[in-house]
Parts: sequence; structure tokens; C-alpha cells
Amino acid sequence: MKTAWREGNRIQLLENGDEYYPAVFEAIDKAQRKVILETFIWFEDKVGRQLHAVILRAARRGVDVEVLLDGYGSPDLSDDFVGELTSAGVVFRYYDPRPPLFGMRTNLFRRMHRKIVVIDNTVAFVGGINYSAEHMSDYGPEAKQDYAVRVEGPVVDDILQFELENLPDHVQTRRWWQQRRRYHAAENRWPGEAQALFVWRDNEDHRDDIERHYLKMLANAKREVIIANAYFFPGYRLLHAMRNAARRGVRVKLIVQGEPDMPIVKVGAELLYNYLLQGGVQVYEYRRRPLHGKVALMDDHWATIGSSNLDPLSLSLNLEANLIIHDRTFNQTLRDNLNNIIARDCQCVDETMAPKRTWWNLAKSVVVFHFLRKFPAMVGWLPAHTPRLAQVKPPVQPEIETQDRVTSENSEVKS
Repeated sequence: MKTAWREGNRIQLLENGDEYYPAVFEAIDKAQRKVILETFIWFEDKVGRQLHAVILRAARRGVDVEVLLDGYGSPDLSDDFVGELTSAGVVFRYYDPRPPLFGMRTNLFRRMHRKIVVIDNTVAFVGGINYSAEHMSDYGPEAKQDYAVRVEGPVVDDILQFELENLPDHVQTRRWWQQRRRYHAAENRWPGEAQALFVWRDNEDHRDDIERHYLKMLANAKREVIIANAYFFPGYRLLHAMRNAARRGVRVKLIVQGEPDMPIVKVGAELLYNYLLQGGVQVYEYRRRPLHGKVALMDDHWATIGSSNLDPLSLSLNLEANLIIHDRTFNQTLRDNLNNIIARDCQCVDETMAPKRTWWNLAKSVVVFHFLRKFPAMVGWLPAHTPRLAQVKPPVQPEIETQDRVTSENSEVKS
């Protein structure tokens, strides 16, 4: 399918689970026909149980509900937890579920990392927030900082069509003689307000769609760019575009993790500090808690929110989805939020915080940039199996079968 810029949308920024979960749960409770939910992580904690309850209510009142979870991100839901949903009619699927090998998960690559909810054809949610208590502010110091959007309007039809075309019954098998097509970033020929474009990354025809929108944004920026990204280790093209924008006078601000949930994340980002600082990019480490957001804005109209990090996994392997937004009010809302956390919760990175210029660090930098240049080609060496979608069948329910048998026997006696 092809998508285009859609006008006349109503777009709301949602910060963290505190705003996101109530909005999603309310929308599902109002669903009349269909709910499609995709997520990387669904934990069986207080948030996960709330989602379970609202989906169960929808299914029991006759709403068609389909759920897709990633087999790597959500491997631990109990049989009873899932079985109650499938018994109520929920179509429950795992993306690339594979048993552990010697206690270790083997489905490391090509993850289904999207976070999308579509209710009927009226409202959709796109962002980076999973379903777990760690996205709530009351979780404590490890609570994640993250974002999503609630959207109504014509772009919801594009999101719904994307979901329907990616169901197992509709996925088309590519023949060996069919070449992959390369799509160009959709042009916004008549920039205005309340405009939105749904974009995604897959391992077929849309391998670098999200990255190309970032590159185009950086090339078109005139005054300011703010990028907040949890796992920042992008390809060389994007790093080069950030430096080019800064060198022509654009204020380029980058917010990365200062208190990462995985220490290696900060190590990777720090290797890029000297390159970015020397090019005039302003780098900030978010120190309040782990940053999980994947957002960006440019000048006074353009913005994006979604599931895609700027790292090799998201840019070259995972299934991702972002919403590109062209709207002055939304842009300002996101800008105010990001500038607020820069002022309140970030430390500006200077040369004293960057790795010292030693021969060892120079050698590491050379290796890093060579890796970033070559990684897209190296992806072909990684496991290239076609991940499967596995549907969870409803459990056998002996008590119901017994009751049916008793009822049948009583009917035979009466007859």
C-alpha cells in the first residue's frame, strides 16, 4: 500500500503511561466493531492486567479484537492470562515465537517493535509506549520517559489499511523474480495544519522509509531541530546530515540517555560525541530517569513520534512505525515539552564529557564509523529467516464440555 499526507486530523500528544493508558483504555471501551493492537512488550503486571480487562470486556460484547505481540519482547505471559482472552474470541498472535536454546532467546533480530492501536476506523494510537508498569511515573527512579499520539481523522484509515494488509490472510509472498520496489518519501505539496503521514519500516519495500524522512527533515531545516531518542547509534548518513544542518546555522539539539536502562546504550552514544560536538550539534543527556522516547521536531511545523529508535536494530532490522505530523500547534506542544526537560532534567555535554582524544579512542572511533557506514550491507549476513506469525488457539475448557454433555443427556432423557 501507499500512503499520502492526510489533512484534517486531530492529533494529541500523550506523555508517559499516565496519559497514554487511560486514553487507550477509554477508546477500547468505546469500540463498536474492531480493535487491532500491536506492541513489543506486554507484561503481566498492574498495567498489563488493566489492558487484559479492557480487551476482555470488548471481546465479550462482540467486538472483533486482534492482538500481535513480539515473541522476543513478550515471552512470559501465562497460559491462563492469554487463554482467558482467546476463550472470549480474541485473535492472539506472536511474531516470531521461538523456544529458548540452552536457556537463551534466539529471536534476537527482526523484531516486531511497533506500538499501534486502531479502534474501528475512528481513532488510532502510535508511539513508543509498551504495556508495563515501568511506563508509569509512580514506578520510581526507573520509570521511563516516553511519548505517543492519539489521532482521529483521515490518517486513521491509512493506519487501519496497513494493519489489515499485514494480517496473515493478506500477506503476499514475493516470487523470486520480483524485485523490491523503492518508495520515495511522500512530498507534502501543500503544507498546512493538522496534516499527518503514516510511515513504517519493514524488511521488504520499506527498509529505510523512516530514516529517509529524518534525512529529508534535516536537509530542509532552517532554524531548529530537536531529536530525543533513547537508543542513539544511527547510520553515518544521519550523523553527517545532523552536522551539515548545524554547520549551516540550524540549532540542532540532541537528547540522549544519561541514566540508561542498559549501560551499553550510553557507551555507544558517547563514541559519537566528539564528532557531533565538533560539528556544532548540541548534545544533552537526560538524567532524571531512563529515556525511552523516539521523537523529533523541525522548525515550527514538522514533528514525528513513533517506535523507531535511531540505532542499527530499528533502522535496519526491526518492524517499526512512525507518524509524521505537520501542524504548528502540535509542534509547539512537543517543543515546549522537550525544552522543559532540557532545562530541568538534562546536562549539556561539552568536550570534557566526551571521550578523551587518545590513540585508543581514535581507533575505536574509526571502527565505529566504519561499522555505521557498512551496517546496512552487513545486515544481509544476519539470520535471514522469514519470521512467522503464530496464533494462540483457545484452550480446551473441560468444565464447559462437561456441562454441554450433561445438558445433552438431559435432553435425550426428556425426549
